[in-house]
Amino acid sequence: MKTLQVGPLRVRAAGGSDRDGGGDGPAVLLCHGFGAPGDDLVPLHRAIDPVPGLRWFFPEAPLALDMGMGMQGRAWWNIDMMKLQLAMMRGLHRELASEHPEGMPAAVDALRLCIQKLHTDHGVEPSRLVVGGFSQGAMVTTELALHAEAPFAGLALLSGTLLCEGRWRAAAKEKGAGLRVYQSHGRHDPILPYAGAEGLRGLLTEHGATVTFRGFPGQHEIPYPVLEGLGDFVKERLGGGAGG
Repeated sequence: MKTLQVGPLRVRAAGGSDRDGGGDGPAVLLCHGFGAPGDDLVPLHRAIDPVPGLRWFFPEAPLALDMGMGMQGRAWWNIDMMKLQLAMMRGLHRELASEHPEGMPAAVDALRLCIQKLHTDHGVEPSRLVVGGFSQGAMVTTELALHAEAPFAGLALLSGTLLCEGRWRAAAKEKGAGLRVYQSHGRHDPILPYAGAEGLRGLLTEHGATVTFRGFPGQHEIPYPVLEGLGDFVKERLGGGAGG
């Protein structure tokens, strides 16, 4: 693995012909969640090896966070944790669905520029790239994929949720039929309610997206069965060399 500066973002690169993201193989890009370090999801590439020459890219979110006790984290945008906890305690996932995070546009722009540089400098074609992430990383890539000019090979949403409902619904009406999605969520998730994930699945499938949904008896996490499903999804979307 090596660390690259790709446009505005630092990116950990792995896999490929040299184990550092080299070569011309298809690729997976995964974005970490709120408060996690930039390399949080990097170990996943060691657990999934579904396609020869597969390259992995793990962007580091642009905002630095002081997590206390000397610990540092990263974020795609700031979150009002008190507001989130109150909504969670009251079971109001619909409040999250109507949220339009102030920092989301800037985060999506940074990620879009990063992917453009991966295309021009590293030969990563959108049609041979699965994008996704965990939690906040799933949200930022949902926004990205729904408004992308060229469709990605797939979208992997691990413990994400429905945000920007009106905006996402309008985009899904135009782009939904071209989306191939793998989605997972813990039925007992104490941070992002399961109902929010079901709402996102419903919005996507209503407008023609093909969604493989894996609910599991856990919390805000990525258990091994979810990784197995992700590996199957990546193989399906990229194993033939293109996302058809």
